[in-house]
Amino acid sequence: MEIVVQCSGSGAEGELRSLGRWLEADSAVRRHAQVAPGSARPAVPGQQGDLLDLITLLVSSGFSAASLAVSIASWRASRPSPPESVIVRAAGGQVEIPGDASREEAEAMIRRLFEG
Repeated sequence: MEIVVQCSGSGAEGELRSLGRWLEADSAVRRHAQVAPGSARPAVPGQQGDLLDLITLLVSSGFSAASLAVSIASWRASRPSPPESVIVRAAGGQVEIPGDASREEAEAMIRRLFEG
């Protein structure tokens, strides 16, 4: 399964880089997911690549949505000022976690995405 995570607001690229490092350092996520930075825009021949505007997680069957929910919520709580929003897309669904959402609200939103 593929999961895509994006941030919105000023500094979104830096926030995504931070989140990518956070997810790669989380052994519960790293064990069953490959974290890759990327861009939603196609590359233009002869030009340098676009800025980072998304993170893709390719997850195996042992993946725990709960681990991802806890990791993203923990990362958000660690930020001096959370991004305007964090968007998580998976399995045909999407959640947008506003910057003012509590850690518990963020976790619950991500869990609901995977529960269908």
